[in-house]
Amino acid sequence: MNSNRKTAIIVGVLFIIATVAGVLSLVFMGSILNAPDYLTKVSANENQIIIGALLVLIMGVSVASIPFMMFPIFKKHNEALALGYVVFRVLEAATNFAGAISWLLLITLSRGFVKAVAPDASYFQTLGTLLLEAGDWIHVLGVMIVFSLGALILNYLLYQSKLIPRFISVWGLIGATLLLAAGLLGMFGHSPFSTISTFLAIPIAVNEMFLAVWLIVKGFNPSAIASGSAKTDTNKV
Repeated sequence: MNSNRKTAIIVGVLFIIATVAGVLSLVFMGSILNAPDYLTKVSANENQIIIGALLVLIMGVSVASIPFMMFPIFKKHNEALALGYVVFRVLEAATNFAGAISWLLLITLSRGFVKAVAPDASYFQTLGTLLLEAGDWIHVLGVMIVFSLGALILNYLLYQSKLIPRFISVWGLIGATLLLAAGLLGMFGHSPFSTISTFLAIPIAVNEMFLAVWLIVKGFNPSAIASGSAKTDTNKV
């Protein structure tokens, strides 16, 4: 098995790990953070919040690893965009880390809340609301907008290089554009977890899983790999 085939498999697995970790984090924390008495529930379910935060950190490490794995291949076709892809994926990972920290801070806040006397309770609730709002903004800016811009670069590079069938990258470009629209709606007050935002996120989510399976099963187009290597050799002459 050559290095490019190994890279395709690793990248496909990283896409799957990132998606599964992100979905599981919502499963662990969604019902707790969306509850009216979320501070009480956080205090009573600290382990779930910690596991959810760890899953988000795993997602962040996975998404940050993908562009570094792809860079040696992409740079042969378009080095500037390959660097841009690295930058946006690292920014996305940074927002994942920030989101995990905001959830862990809720644990500390909830501990104080359950011990507080009645007059102090509103203080903790206000801080809790701010942390939840921060989490929503992190989701909008990082998971939706920064991710979308990175996905646009990724799929343009895949389209340009012909490393995979072009229908997959065109699908990815459309899906990333739809998610970017959802992110912009979120910036202007539309809930990032509303039905329409979820609907707009589905095409890129399915596309990434399809791409992951394709990379694992089929790998990169050998002729596109050879073309990129030929371009590099020509530039060196």
